[in-house]
Amino acid sequence: MESAAMNPRSTTLRSTRSLCQHGFVPRERLDALAEVAERYAVGITPAMAQLIDPADPHDPIAHQFVPDARELVVSPEESGDPIGDDPHSPVPGLVHRYPDRVLLKVINACAVYCRFCFRREMIGPGRGGLSPKALDAALDYIAGHPEIWEVILSGGDPLILSARRLKDVVARVAVIDHVKVIRLHTRVPAVAPERVDAACVRALRARGKATFVVLHVNHARELTKKARAACARLIDAGIPMLSQSVLLRGINDDPETLGTLMRALVECRIKPYYLHHADLAPGTAHLRTGIAEGQELMRSLRGRYSGLCQPTYVLDIPGGYGKSPIGPNYLAGGAVEDFTGRRHIYPPRREVILPKV
Repeated sequence: MESAAMNPRSTTLRSTRSLCQHGFVPRERLDALAEVAERYAVGITPAMAQLIDPADPHDPIAHQFVPDARELVVSPEESGDPIGDDPHSPVPGLVHRYPDRVLLKVINACAVYCRFCFRREMIGPGRGGLSPKALDAALDYIAGHPEIWEVILSGGDPLILSARRLKDVVARVAVIDHVKVIRLHTRVPAVAPERVDAACVRALRARGKATFVVLHVNHARELTKKARAACARLIDAGIPMLSQSVLLRGINDDPETLGTLMRALVECRIKPYYLHHADLAPGTAHLRTGIAEGQELMRSLRGRYSGLCQPTYVLDIPGGYGKSPIGPNYLAGGAVEDFTGRRHIYPPRREVILPKV
């Protein structure tokens, strides 16, 4: 009988050697990838490992999680803090970039480690979460700023916390009166759906507050039956779900793949929210598309897929200036373009002048 250590369906794969044992990495690439694994965390959960086809060199799940030697090639424009968290962190673990909301990084580890992660320089196994003292300071900051209407729990992935720990954090945020919305960003319902059990769902609910869960998913194959069931447990408990995806070369950068993903999300009762242009994280150039490519992809969705399937294509401006929508423009020179590319004149607004009596 195959041991648990050898079965990718029973344990998270955390080393290039274990990836090699399961056929995800050829033996001749081990030395080259060892340096990648030393620098950036490796982790593929059983749910994701069982989706990978080792015989397919273009497997979209493998490309998201299996290390690549090209990650050691750092372009001049890339940065360890590509979206500028640090300049907007008044206390450790907290990012206050926008007036009415803050990001609370409760833990610095994830269930899986994406090869395009924009926080890859600070995320990994054993990095832990906020210390009790740091969490107290972050919550004191939130309590002392009444303009903060929403708190976003992120990291890392907050849903890898135990239900007890998660419940404690949510409850402590919820007692702050001016905070009305608690949002969680996570990959867990897709990559480790077994963690979304009844205790986890209960931990996310806070009386008098609106809780939203935003699922990070990049390919329709990630939405397995177990993933869909995990999402349904959250939604059926009254927790709305949105999605965020990253536009990735060779993974979801064609109209059919992207449209299929968006439809699959809507079928799961998850509203597509953001399509992120990939950030300038170190060693990720091979996974980034051009902005013009992304805009053309968004054009391809418009009109051909339901309005429910349309995410907002956004760029997180390097340096900490926040997200801006960068989707295509359909209005120019007094004409508006329809989804087939035809242009139609739209009359300018005219002032209404009442006749003199």
